[in-house]
Amino acid sequence: MKYLIFMDVSGDINIEAAGAQELKFIPMEYSLGDEMRTCEGMENSDLLKKFYDGQRNGDLTKTSQISPYLYEQYLEPYFEQGYSVLYLCLSSGLSSTFQSACMARTALKEKYPQQDFYPVDSLSATGGMGVLAERALRNKNNGMDLEANYEDLCQAVKHIKHWFMVQDLMYLKRGGRISAATAVVGSALNVKPILKIDEKGKLETFAKKRGNKAAAKALLENFASSYDEKSGDVIYIVDADAQDMGDYLEAEVKKLYPEAVVRRSMLSPIIGAHTGPGMAAICHMGK
Repeated sequence: MKYLIFMDVSGDINIEAAGAQELKFIPMEYSLGDEMRTCEGMENSDLLKKFYDGQRNGDLTKTSQISPYLYEQYLEPYFEQGYSVLYLCLSSGLSSTFQSACMARTALKEKYPQQDFYPVDSLSATGGMGVLAERALRNKNNGMDLEANYEDLCQAVKHIKHWFMVQDLMYLKRGGRISAATAVVGSALNVKPILKIDEKGKLETFAKKRGNKAAAKALLENFASSYDEKSGDVIYIVDADAQDMGDYLEAEVKKLYPEAVVRRSMLSPIIGAHTGPGMAAICHMGK
């Protein structure tokens, strides 16, 4: 059975470095100032800088969900060509897109009973999805069939780790992740929350550090204690227009594991709309 690998654009992947030309994307919508845009793949750095500068200047940013009908619209042309689809979806703990994809799977299976659509709940976002996408592409290039690739990814998602920090607590406040009082006090004290995506795919604040230096140290400590260097998977360092912080994290990760493959990517606006500029993350396969 011939198949294609899709990822929605809430994930981040370095297309050039990963050689991931075969990877296809499910579009999502986001706002850029007063304009609603459709993100159809990895946005270029100039547009992303404009997006994060807009946030710094007070633009309110938002995103929209993908409906089951839109999934059918995006995927049906590939089914008409005889392809099945393996799809990496934004965590069900952060969005309802996985539920919508499962509903679309039922409809597509009725129309195309000889093919299949396998949505994978990544329990991830941003660079974590990039790690998984590279793994899926590697599996396919090594001759792994659709069902075996799906099963491998379902096991791999249990081990993906995300460690990240944000600069502006007000973005988390708007998303209901922290209280207004916490956001105001934390901002005044230069507190940087350290967050992760937990085993249920939900966002969790597990530490607070004062200043970027202490926050970066906490990211690296958590990475070092949980990284599975035997997995063969890449490490993603993602930043929301915070290149200096990304450069620092990359250098420190390479000091710890000189043989590791480290990818860099700027944060997708789909996630950046909810975390704000200056966010930095380390995403990797855990033990």
